[in-house]
Amino acid sequence: MARLHLFDLDGTLLHGTSAPREISRQLGLEAETVALDRAASEGRIQPPEYAYQVHALWASLTEEHVTAAFEGAPWLARIREVWAEIGGRGEYCAVVSLSPSFFVEKLTGWGAHAAHGSRFPALPFTEPVDPAGVLSAAAKVVIADRLCAEFGVTREDCVAYGDSASDKDLFGAVPVSVAVNADHHLASIATHSYAGKDLWDAYELVRHAR
Repeated sequence: MARLHLFDLDGTLLHGTSAPREISRQLGLEAETVALDRAASEGRIQPPEYAYQVHALWASLTEEHVTAAFEGAPWLARIREVWAEIGGRGEYCAVVSLSPSFFVEKLTGWGAHAAHGSRFPALPFTEPVDPAGVLSAAAKVVIADRLCAEFGVTREDCVAYGDSASDKDLFGAVPVSVAVNADHHLASIATHSYAGKDLWDAYELVRHAR
């Protein structure tokens, strides 16, 4: 039976940072986004409010900024190699993140079978954020179920990789999970834990796990 590997982005595939932080770095607004990331991680703001605030920060954002942020970000090593191996085994890999879809979806170019993020308006922004398109921890499970149906697998065939509270719901819904550079709160509910900068080493922990 094929498996579906579900990857978080911020703090998981990206080491020690988030997509919004890397995007904001291109605009000289990293400090403001670090503060927003902290507020979100501490539960002081919820995903829709976070999206509203970064949308306001990114008034001058262009596709060129996003491409530069993507290409210059501190990615874990061997992401493409892991996804190629997963695909070669007849399995599937997807990225599900609360970060903007215009960044997340670039990972299909690296071999992800699917990539889902919070929906933002087209760049450059001329419209507000629709809160209905902003993802949450619970939405990750909904998307995982939709992907299971698309790929012909079940939750029992899923492996989740994540680092933070936004991954807790998904970790609770699937049988195998890898806490990647995560704090003890997530690590305590994961079936496996990894600390480092190479995705292959994290994948190796569950490569043959069922």
